[in-house]
Amino acid sequence: MIAENLQQVRNNIKRACEAVGRDPDEVTLVAVSKTKPVEMLKEAYDAQTRVFGENKVQEIMDKYDRLPDDVQWHMIGHLQRNKVKYIVDKVAMIHSVDSLRLAETIEQEAAKHDIRVPVLVEVNVAQEDSKFGLKVDEVLPFIEQAAQLPHLEIKGLMTIAPYVENPENNREIFRQLKKLSVDIEDKNINNITMSVLSMGMTGDYEVAVQEGATMVRVGTGIFGERNYL
Repeated sequence: MIAENLQQVRNNIKRACEAVGRDPDEVTLVAVSKTKPVEMLKEAYDAQTRVFGENKVQEIMDKYDRLPDDVQWHMIGHLQRNKVKYIVDKVAMIHSVDSLRLAETIEQEAAKHDIRVPVLVEVNVAQEDSKFGLKVDEVLPFIEQAAQLPHLEIKGLMTIAPYVENPENNREIFRQLKKLSVDIEDKNINNITMSVLSMGMTGDYEVAVQEGATMVRVGTGIFGERNYL
């Protein structure tokens, strides 16, 4: 079932790219495996998935040694500063940097390992009270400060769009994030690239791809409904 779901999602991404003249290879599928058992992740791995997204540090810790070394783990959930030390050397990317204090903590922990950590700046485009992330007008000042941190690689932006019945309702959200990334890219700030746009989830990833997403985070569409204990 997971292999079939993955194929369907990949086909949908390909179709969305073709609709706007994009190369499907520009889009990375992040399989959101939060709350899912390792057995299901192994099924996805056997179906050629190598990029997994987790919301909680503890789940990355629990699963890290139980999957092959070529898996890339992405921290996509809200990250508490006191948990950074546990995953800073294990993740391929942190999608949810939303404060200078968090950025500075990642800097400190990365320096201990002598590594550079790829991160995305989380933007609350829709300004939902229930979501983390910077407001659109806070992003450039934040990036100008965070660019000074030598062990961070700011690779782009991430947003969590509102839950909507009709994915078209989020198109403008994705457009705003894309525009913001272009505006920042035009500033030519040292140590900053805007090569990654992480946006779009199970309900709206096809619209996100049409609007420029380079990473989509799909969980339910691959693994089925989540089991919350």
